[in-house]
Amino acid sequence: MLNVLLSTNELSRLSSELEHQSAEEIIRLAAQMIPNITFACSFGSEDMVILDLIMKVNPSLPIFYLDTDVLFPETYDLRDEVIKLYNPNLIQVRSELTLKQQAQQYEESLWERSPDVCCSIRKVQPLENHLRGYDGWITGIRRQQSPTRANAQLFEQDHRFGLIKVNPIVFWSEDDVWQYIKDHNVPYNVLHDQGYPSIGCLHCTKAVKPGEDPRSGRWAGFAKTECGLHQEIG
Repeated sequence: MLNVLLSTNELSRLSSELEHQSAEEIIRLAAQMIPNITFACSFGSEDMVILDLIMKVNPSLPIFYLDTDVLFPETYDLRDEVIKLYNPNLIQVRSELTLKQQAQQYEESLWERSPDVCCSIRKVQPLENHLRGYDGWITGIRRQQSPTRANAQLFEQDHRFGLIKVNPIVFWSEDDVWQYIKDHNVPYNVLHDQGYPSIGCLHCTKAVKPGEDPRSGRWAGFAKTECGLHQEIG
């Protein structure tokens, strides 16, 4: 496994050496160094940028999305638009439990009572199962997104899932993301225009006011800003 061959020090050296490379070049190099790599796409603004770059660099690269069965209708609409526009190698990853089975085991609306448990069932466990087939994964993490992501690097050991994590736009600002979308006519989720800077599941995402923490609309009312897919690295 390639993630065993690259030490944390080697990944840090790679991150430093490639710091001034373009995101497109970082993706190109990552796919060369880690042939068995995949991209986790949430269809958020950052991930739409990376998806567009991947389609330019390596259109056959496997791209997966976690379908919790409770995504916003606008997210499903964007997924369908992506399929028509890019025809990507897109993989749907779902929980082993249907919503009905989850309700039978945990009662209805688990997300309202125990969002951590719900995220584990519908996101973390499916992700863990899916990533077992890969040596690396690409994400849209940016340092400016939240304090828990402030120390993210271009290349990291993901000890939780046992593979290499590549964050090609980790240094980008939000303005950088939207400038790319504008310049390259990249489709994006219309909810971004309605006060949703960070978009998750239908029941656990609210719009935020200008100036508020972009992730404050996720799991509002709970001491929770991450679904558990990414380690707290701040």
